[in-house]
Amino acid sequence: MERLAVNLPGLTLRNPLMPASGTFGFGDAFGAEQVNFNQLGAFVMKTTTPTATTGNPQPQVAKLVDGVMNSVGLTNPGVEAVATQKIPAFKKAHPYLPLIASVGGDTVADYRMVAQRLAQTGLVDALEINVSCPNVATGGMAFGVDPHQVELVTQTVKQVSGQVPVYVKLTPNVTSIVEIAQAAEAGGADGLSLINTVLGLHLDIQTRKPVLGNGMGGFSGPAIKPLAVRMVYQVAQATKLPIIGMGGIETAADVIEFMMAGADAVAIGAGHFKDLNICGHIAVDLPPLMDRLGIGSLNDLRR
Repeated sequence: MERLAVNLPGLTLRNPLMPASGTFGFGDAFGAEQVNFNQLGAFVMKTTTPTATTGNPQPQVAKLVDGVMNSVGLTNPGVEAVATQKIPAFKKAHPYLPLIASVGGDTVADYRMVAQRLAQTGLVDALEINVSCPNVATGGMAFGVDPHQVELVTQTVKQVSGQVPVYVKLTPNVTSIVEIAQAAEAGGADGLSLINTVLGLHLDIQTRKPVLGNGMGGFSGPAIKPLAVRMVYQVAQATKLPIIGMGGIETAADVIEFMMAGADAVAIGAGHFKDLNICGHIAVDLPPLMDRLGIGSLNDLRR
């Protein structure tokens, strides 16, 4: 539907909705077969690292009343398997759906290698650089809290990404997310994704132990939405980069709120625990809500 369409660097979206990285793995995770991916604006794959990794100790996910805790880690089969098997299989099944590949690593050289290999497939429409994962011991958020490292990683990835746009995913676990966003912009980023999960801890008072096998983990869901909206707003005021906003989105009203704050598109993660087809359902709910609010097109809300 034209009034829901959004254009971002490298991405022509039929609507602004996409699953957050990791939600459906590489399009083959549990529940993926129950989802009509053609209702999405784009698909974001799980983060890829240079070599295969099995992630963190079980349990990796815990549902709370107001959100979800996870410490899955960057479980994936490694960049060669993703480049030669996962991405081609996904594009064969969904040739017209914009595809965003997520890049991770422990070192700047890791990010460079993974980004270059994924871009070379010629099958991805954008790269999302994950410098914000709170669930890994090295890399990830260690880069995302340091503006100098964020600029360096972004710059390095841009050198090898060719024509593929680069979006940098920001962590909320910082003193100033604006400073980190500006560092990504200085490094040449084409866009930003924010926010990743909030580092948290939940203890089971019966066992006296953390509910996650890794102890601390990322917290997501509706409880973090005001934090996410605030950060999107701050970043939108301070940079010129397009923003994919995320953090607690569950309704069409949430999408409108994020876009009013400065997001150009949105991603949903924890909401899929309540409704596997949440993106498609929100896409249906958006036009009547826009009618009630007097919004002709989502582009009317964009900066």
